Amino acid sequence: MRVLIVEDERPLADALARGLRREGMAVDVAYDGDTGHEKATVTRYDVVVLDRDLPGMSGDELCAELTQDGGITRVIMLTASGTLADKVAGLSIGADDYLAKPFDFPELVARMRALGRRATPATPPVLSAGDVVLDPARRTVRRAGDLVDLTRKEFGVLEVLLSAGGAVVSSEDLLERVWDEHADPFTTTVRVTMMTLRKKLGEPGIIETVVGSGYRVPSAG
Repeated sequence: MRVLIVEDERPLADALARGLRREGMAVDVAYDGDTGHEKATVTRYDVVVLDRDLPGMSGDELCAELTQDGGITRVIMLTASGTLADKVAGLSIGADDYLAKPFDFPELVARMRALGRRATPATPPVLSAGDVVLDPARRTVRRAGDLVDLTRKEFGVLEVLLSAGGAVVSSEDLLERVWDEHADPFTTTVRVTMMTLRKKLGEPGIIETVVGSGYRVPSAG
């Protein structure tokens, strides 16, 4: 899941980014509304974690921009204003969810995952190809019933490929969906990750290379 955090409290923003990356998410950070708007304009995010009170463009303005065209990006607002009236106001301008500070990190993660499922085309709660089964909620992958130990990036790559339903996914798309804005598009990052992922999954291989286009996991039938 690709996530943007727009939060002017830098220690909080950086702590959230670290925590969400440990949860396997690709996270970008903006410390003001204008930068958040710029990032959201050039990158498709599944979920934006948005502070309501921001320097530059306000959280309310940015939320309206993100949601006005009916796009797939989902917005969860974080704010110190936790009254019912504030919550109603936040939801009325397009926010999908609203969480008052202080909040519990596990609750934020759970809400973000729920929003992330709405941001992408509906997929089964468990993804599979042949005897490979990936459970996004439990963050587990099994092959023929045996647990496969994957890194966060390997897990993310496999999840994107399985979610594509047999469609080809380019290296650029994988970089965008699994890594973050700091990933160098000219490195061999995707190729190396794909190599280790294939090795861990074993034979027969389920990931096909489509020369000049990317990678795919053929859908059953």
